[in-house]
Amino acid sequence: MRSIWNGAISFGLVSIPIKLVNATESHSISFRQIHVEDGGRIRYRKVCELEDREVRGDEIGKAYEGADGAMIPITDEDLGSLPLPTAKTIEIVAFVPGDRIDPLQMDTAYYLSANGVPAAKPYTLLREALKRSKKVAIAKFALRGRERLGMLRVVDDVIAMHGLLWPDEIRATDGVAPDAGVTVRDQELDLADALMDTLGEVDLADLHDDYREAVEELIAAKASGEEAPHAPAPSGGGKVLDLMAALEKSVREAKESRGEEVSQSGGAGGVAGEGEVKPMRGRRTASASKAAPRETSRAASKTASKSTPKGEVGKKSTSTAKKTAAKKTAAAKKSAGAAKKSTAKTTTAAKKTAARKRSA
Repeated sequence: MRSIWNGAISFGLVSIPIKLVNATESHSISFRQIHVEDGGRIRYRKVCELEDREVRGDEIGKAYEGADGAMIPITDEDLGSLPLPTAKTIEIVAFVPGDRIDPLQMDTAYYLSANGVPAAKPYTLLREALKRSKKVAIAKFALRGRERLGMLRVVDDVIAMHGLLWPDEIRATDGVAPDAGVTVRDQELDLADALMDTLGEVDLADLHDDYREAVEELIAAKASGEEAPHAPAPSGGGKVLDLMAALEKSVREAKESRGEEVSQSGGAGGVAGEGEVKPMRGRRTASASKAAPRETSRAASKTASKSTPKGEVGKKSTSTAKKTAAKKTAAAKKSAGAAKKSTAKTTTAAKKTAARKRSA
């Protein structure tokens, strides 16, 4: 990875030569501006207002605009010669517990790479000290024309640094929270807890950018002349009128999505156990009562199917059918045998009677 800054970490009297590398990258899809009429590319050209001509990159410098509009040129040499100890040094000023850092302050992330063989030992020393102390280092450093605050922590076997916003760059929360008069009931909190438990945890590595994938499909469809995909029609939603009903429905849908059995007992319930919603006394509805027998029969059928291993049901049915057929065949044979015996007896008796008549 290409370094964007070279310097050193100042750890007391210990100096650790390092290279600063971007720890993140953007995968967002970028678009170009075009002229809608003919599709021509729109470009921005850097033009000097005084000479009214386009200028090259090496002709462009930086300046500070004063209150009266006057431009005060500032060169890279001017910034490089500032009397700042952090101009080429990440100066560690303190070590604090990680939970002392408000996530609102976190900005761009970097990896710090040891710069050269001599830096390996002090780099490893700082890394292991951070691991053992379970603390993070607070540092100051200068980058891209300004001094910044940073937090050093260990990621795998690498020291990472998060740029931090200065405390005065974090806006106050005044006027953002809802009116203080709004309250929530214990039952609503119980259902919210149940929903949180049902949703459970997630491996962040499994999450992906659905919007980017949809844009890629759109681009591919347009490039091949196919019809562009369209979003499905909205399935309702809007303003929540019954918070309890919305929470209960959310719990049910979350359970169904995880393949769990969902109780249809209904009602605004308290919560017992992990993600289990039970009805409140006195609020059970008629529809919920009617649903209970259905759930009982479903549960019974599920229990029956679970008690019989897969593949055994078909075998048992086939075996039963074979036994029944065998019994019917045996019965038919017995009936045929009995009929033959009866016929034989009748014939013998008739012959005997005929013989007696002839002799008489």
